Amino acid sequence: MTTQTASRYTAEYSKIEAKLPGGLLPWLRELRNDALKQFSGRGFPSLREEEWRYTNVSSIEKNLFEPRLEPSDQQIDNDWLKNYRLADCWQIVLVDGYYSAELSNLAGIPKNVTIKSLNELLEADAEQVEPYFGKAVSIDEHSFVAFNTAWFGDGAFIRIPAKTLLDKPVQLLHVVTDPNRLAATRNLVIAESMAQAQMIETYVGVDQAYLSAAVTEVFVEPNADLTMFKLQCESEKAYHFGGTYVKQSRDARFSHHNFAFGSLLARSDIHVDLGHASECNLNGLYLGIKRQHLDNHTRINHLEPYAVSREVYKGVLDDRARGVFQGRVVVAEDAQKTDSEMNNRNLLLSNDAEVDTKPQLEIYADDVKCAHGVTVGQLDEKSVFYLQSRCVDEETARNMLTFAFANEMVTKIKQKSLHDLVLAEVLKRFPQQGITQDWL
Repeated sequence: MTTQTASRYTAEYSKIEAKLPGGLLPWLRELRNDALKQFSGRGFPSLREEEWRYTNVSSIEKNLFEPRLEPSDQQIDNDWLKNYRLADCWQIVLVDGYYSAELSNLAGIPKNVTIKSLNELLEADAEQVEPYFGKAVSIDEHSFVAFNTAWFGDGAFIRIPAKTLLDKPVQLLHVVTDPNRLAATRNLVIAESMAQAQMIETYVGVDQAYLSAAVTEVFVEPNADLTMFKLQCESEKAYHFGGTYVKQSRDARFSHHNFAFGSLLARSDIHVDLGHASECNLNGLYLGIKRQHLDNHTRINHLEPYAVSREVYKGVLDDRARGVFQGRVVVAEDAQKTDSEMNNRNLLLSNDAEVDTKPQLEIYADDVKCAHGVTVGQLDEKSVFYLQSRCVDEETARNMLTFAFANEMVTKIKQKSLHDLVLAEVLKRFPQQGITQDWL
């Protein structure tokens, strides 16, 4: 079935190929062609693939999502959009997959920092792009990466020069305005040696069915420090694939905070390759309600000695929602003195909610310290009873305990405007009785 859908997309591809960026660049044209062949031959991922065994994407096959071939001239409701614009941030806005200069705000960005539309840079100075494009993730990774490589229309290119400290985060705001739209974006983020920066990816869209397919390649060079946040709060009718693929050099530090709240079906990949004595922290929170399906796939590759990784993902599932966590840590033979910990904790609020969790450690070195832990359960009735004994009614007690479980991940956000936005999105998904944002 997936290959049938692939053939539909492949047939449509010939109509848009000439209008996709980079058509005059031999290296990009060849890569797109290879990606198209890869996708056409395999189709979308199927349940037969081990790393997709818990996520059925066949529902995507019911629609042929159409890409936009040029920037949108559609007016956006600014009152709605301002809810997702973060204060004290530079902003680069992508509408239906294309850069919008009108909606972006880069005033005051240091002159030596490059933040541009990937499409425009491919036309004006492709030599900046070629050394990085496709180097953090291959089209062989899986079909969604090949699909994105063939179909992407635009994206963001962000380079922070060596020894540069950005005093404000950069927000990359993805907005989808049309139903049945394919928004395929490709982003490159480079933090050069001893640079320090924060970046926030935010995904929002209209209350309709559409497909977001985004790939972000990240390069953290020696002694650089990069923190990234991802907030996915798209329409509950939408489909989302977002992959972040990271290469860390010696002594580099990388942190990622992933908040997955929206979409009918969403898949989030976070894959990191660690260099010598580098550090990586992955944190995540996924909240599923109704019939949402939220899949989180992480992979940490310890390739060289003395690297440290920490990972904590938490999930809350209600109604008939389903959550997936697949966390994999691979320690190469030469990666002695590795120190790695992984933890996944899940809270089920309904008898019909479900979570599939699969932590994996693959260790090929003999001098390492690695651990993982998983919990799946419901609220502790003793804790509920304790709060009731303090004059708290049962419903409020359950709300408070559920919120406290999730809020542990929210409190890790130190940037106030982002913290407040994530907190507001969390409270939307919890019963409001007994919880007031003003307390927090």
